[in-house]
Order: sequence, then C-alpha cells, then structure tokens
Amino acid sequence: MTCYSNSAPVDKQENSGYIIARMRYEIVLSPEAVEDLKQLDTHIKTKVKDVIKVHLRHEPVKTSKSRIKRLSGLRHPQYRLRIDEIRVFYDVAGNRVEILAIILKSKAAKWLEKAGEKI
Repeated sequence: MTCYSNSAPVDKQENSGYIIARMRYEIVLSPEAVEDLKQLDTHIKTKVKDVIKVHLRHEPVKTSKSRIKRLSGLRHPQYRLRIDEIRVFYDVAGNRVEILAIILKSKAAKWLEKAGEKI
C-alpha cells in the first residue's frame, strides 16, 4: 500500500516498523554427519555448530558474498558451507536442511567423487 503526503510517496509496509520474519529451516544431521562432528576437536565442533545455526537456520541457499556455494553439476549434495578448513555438504528440501557430511577441505573432493550424485 502506498500513501501520499504533501511530498513523496511513502511505502507504509516498508516504514511501518514491522519486521517480516524469515522462514526458519529445520536442520537435520545424517548419521554420517553426526559421526563426522564427533571426530572434530571440541573448539572446532563448537564453531561448526554455531556457524551452521547462523547460516543455515534462515538462509541456507544464500550464495552471494557468503560462505555458501551452490554446487553445479550435482543433484546431491546441493550446497556447501565453508567454515575455515571444514566443509559442510547439505541438501535443502522444503523447510528442511539435511546435512550430509562435515569434512576437512583436503578430503572434500574425494568425498564428493564418492558420494556426489551428478545431474
């Protein structure tokens, strides 16, 4: 809705003071991802959990200027989240983020070769 005053038009929704809530995604770890997480040192595990919550809870498909990358040529996994030397591979379906693996960058190519499903 646009309102007009003596000067320029004002968008009521934009200036209403209301914040439109973003959709909240459910984050689910596969059994393999749970095992991967257990293998990490405590301080790295804590950081990984925090970054997953921050980046995947509300915008798991955001790719512009972010740690998230849409993987091309693959049907599965769809996305990769970069956390220092750790890579988190995941799929998004509806309002659910399924984390498939949490692995070191040095092992990512080998894991994708084995577990990735090409289009």
